[in-house]
Amino acid sequence: MQFRQRDKDAIARGALTVTFRRWRRPQAKAGGRYRVGTHVIEVTSVEQVEAGDISVADARAAGHDSPQAALDAIRANQRSSGDPDAPLYRIGFRSLGPKADPRAELAADDHLKPAEVAELTARLGKMDARSQHGAWIHDTLEAIDAAPGRRAAELAAAQQRETAKFKTDVRKLKKLGLTISLEVGYRLSPRGRVVLDALRRPQPATTGARQQSPSPR
Repeated sequence: MQFRQRDKDAIARGALTVTFRRWRRPQAKAGGRYRVGTHVIEVTSVEQVEAGDISVADARAAGHDSPQAALDAIRANQRSSGDPDAPLYRIGFRSLGPKADPRAELAADDHLKPAEVAELTARLGKMDARSQHGAWIHDTLEAIDAAPGRRAAELAAAQQRETAKFKTDVRKLKKLGLTISLEVGYRLSPRGRVVLDALRRPQPATTGARQQSPSPR
């Protein structure tokens, strides 16, 4: 889940414990842990609600002065990304405090041996092969490299993909240390740049059969 910087600061202080999102299907689950800036939050509840169900207490726990202010913020966010007609969810969470992010260390490591690069590209090839919507990794890395900070919804639309599924795929790349999430959009990590350079290089052609030596006359 993405939050604005001021919301990240409020979460770190423990002042924000609720968020409202419009999702076609839940993108978080109770008990799940998610990184928000330097902190990790644990989701305590995920429930579908109606706009009229937002209480004053919930609105304030989400950083708004009133239920109407919360609805206005949700509506403003949906104008830039997502589906304004999707179901509304109330997500409760608690901060677990600052936690070191192992993905950050992985992302910063661009000193990869040829064998490590080969292993990573082979793993990405298997991910492409398992994908129900065809190979996507090279195009996604190229798109992020070409437009760092571009909204996920715009990147997804350019590839004719659903935003939610596109974000799920980018999270897979982040888990491998290849991308870094920004306040808006993404950028390639140093590790990701090494891998993209490898994917850009022409792959050696494979021969179906060993060349036969000429027969003696």
